[in-house]
Amino acid sequence: MTTTPFLTLESVCWQLPDGELLFSDLNETFDARPTGLVGRNGAGKSVLARLLAGHLQPTHGRCLRSGPAAYLPQQVDASPTDSVADLAGMGEALAALQRIEAGSSDVADFETLDERWQLRAQLQAELEQMELRGVSADTPACQLSGGQRMRVALAGAFLSEADFLILDEPSNHLDAQGRRLLREQLRRWPRGLLVVSHDRELLGDMQRIVELSPLGLRSHGGNYEFHAARRAEEKALATRTLQQSRHERRRGEQLLREQRERLERRSARGNRQAADSNQAPILLGGQKQRAQASAGKAHLQQQAQREQLDEQVRLAAAQVDDPAPVVLLPAAFTAAAPERIARLDKVALPFVEGPLAAIDLLLRRGERLALTGRNGSGKSVLLKVLAGRLQPLHGTVETSAPHAWLDQHLALPVPRATAMAQLLHANPSMAEAELRTRLALLGLDAERVRQPVETLSGGERMKLALACALYAQPSAQLLLLDEPANHLDLEAMQALEAMLRDWPGTLLVAAHDEAFLHGIGITGRLHAAANGWRRLPS
Repeated sequence: MTTTPFLTLESVCWQLPDGELLFSDLNETFDARPTGLVGRNGAGKSVLARLLAGHLQPTHGRCLRSGPAAYLPQQVDASPTDSVADLAGMGEALAALQRIEAGSSDVADFETLDERWQLRAQLQAELEQMELRGVSADTPACQLSGGQRMRVALAGAFLSEADFLILDEPSNHLDAQGRRLLREQLRRWPRGLLVVSHDRELLGDMQRIVELSPLGLRSHGGNYEFHAARRAEEKALATRTLQQSRHERRRGEQLLREQRERLERRSARGNRQAADSNQAPILLGGQKQRAQASAGKAHLQQQAQREQLDEQVRLAAAQVDDPAPVVLLPAAFTAAAPERIARLDKVALPFVEGPLAAIDLLLRRGERLALTGRNGSGKSVLLKVLAGRLQPLHGTVETSAPHAWLDQHLALPVPRATAMAQLLHANPSMAEAELRTRLALLGLDAERVRQPVETLSGGERMKLALACALYAQPSAQLLLLDEPANHLDLEAMQALEAMLRDWPGTLLVAAHDEAFLHGIGITGRLHAAANGWRRLPS
């Protein structure tokens, strides 16, 4: 294993099955610095991560590696027969160790184990380091939650002897504690590290940020905050350059018009003088041919100058890469919200054990509460009970205003329908032209609104789900959101933050992303603590 880990892209292209190029001519080297890979959904970050890991081969170009790379996908799946050891990528090695301990002398077992005699103890120590108490190598993977499976997979990756660790959205399914443990482990990782992520706290620990966009790869030294500042400067410069190019084109076109008018006046004057003169026809014909040739040459020169001015504007516009702003129109509440929006009185939550099963809660108008706590503590159950999707075991649930619940999977009211059909279902009295305008302001153009919702990206589905809630009849005055930022890219997340920050209603939001909670302006927390639910300041 080399002491200088690297991953290098040389003129790498990736072509989609329909022939479209997802990206082309990528040239970059990832060195030992912990690096974050960012970009919009659909830009090809996951494909690029798999190419770098060697799980895919580029359509053109090549990827070079200093040594083996360990790759962890966004979703850690397990078959019904998988154990924790299998999930950690160590099932075969531990099985070989067990056979050797039972007396096997098979050379294949020794080669599989590769002298990792302490592997079982190392895995158990790593599981405990990830606070997976009571979990061992033999535990069936099917008994674990999504967050626990991700922690097991991370434990296996940290025990690998790879030169490079490549993680694709590793914090998506982790609670706040899991995210803290992940960051601590990554700080201790001694070799190359590439993290595909939209988690701004995690990206804040990186020493370099690389952005994948239609313009290719753009690299900045420093963490995400530094990258965002440099990116804003580059965007401002590109915008100024585009404005200057457009100004120069307008000025150039004006000069060309004035030049053309002078030539036309000169030609008309020459024609009048020739008509009044007594020159021979052969001389007049020669003068006419020379004038036409001169005019043709001037026309070609002007055409070339126009094309040059247009090209300058096209090149400047290509560097802006600026998505259209997302606009959510103000909610049209049919009546003022009551002071008490929702109340839980002596409620026992289903599927929740221990002190967290019991809750009393009063939500007042305008409150914006973050619902926090460990995975499995009952946050999603509480939201479903408030939304009327689950009935409490006992107690009283009252909601005094229209409300909407957005689950983690962004389920919409009409399965497999188009975006327009979803919004018409939510508000059948609104004119279709008005609905189209509102969807367009959210970034869903005429083509996208006619497509089934399953073809939309996570960010587009989130915007549509919010539109169905806030443009409904009546409009929701209480939003119950379950991990709304999961699977959104940074731009979509920031757009969501802006929409929620400006929305005047009441919010109860389950989320582990502290940067997101700060961005939407929470006023307090409802925290799932070990001894029960607790109201805390923001």
